[in-house]
Amino acid sequence: MYELGDRILMVASDRISTYDVVHPTPIPDKGAVLTGLSVFWFDRTRDIVANHLVSATEDVPDELRGRALTVRKLEMVPVECVVRGYITGSGWKDYQASGAVCGIELPAGLRESERLPEPIFTPATKAEEGDHDGEHRLRKRGRGDR
Repeated sequence: MYELGDRILMVASDRISTYDVVHPTPIPDKGAVLTGLSVFWFDRTRDIVANHLVSATEDVPDELRGRALTVRKLEMVPVECVVRGYITGSGWKDYQASGAVCGIELPAGLRESERLPEPIFTPATKAEEGDHDGEHRLRKRGRGDR
């Protein structure tokens, strides 16, 4: 992220990180793919909800084109959108304890890392700096929940 006055230049790298650790081996073109996907979806949904995208070219240096965006500054809504196709990680822990992930009931007898019958959406709050994302999973609301 680079300050551009009232805007920000967001640059996507080819690095990969998990649990706040940046791994040494990059994934070739990961930044370009993520940037392309972002531009596609920001454009596709702009009539549904406003977004912060200004341009994929304006104020983007030539050497960063295809992997950087200029965006408006905003106040972040601390939600992480998680789509799960496999039962693993914190979802596996939830499933072992309750047979569900974020309140979504799943078939009995699943094994760790097994493919789910269909993907599920399990949003989570974004972690504060120093914590891990997803530590505070949002639960599916049931009757009486607010």
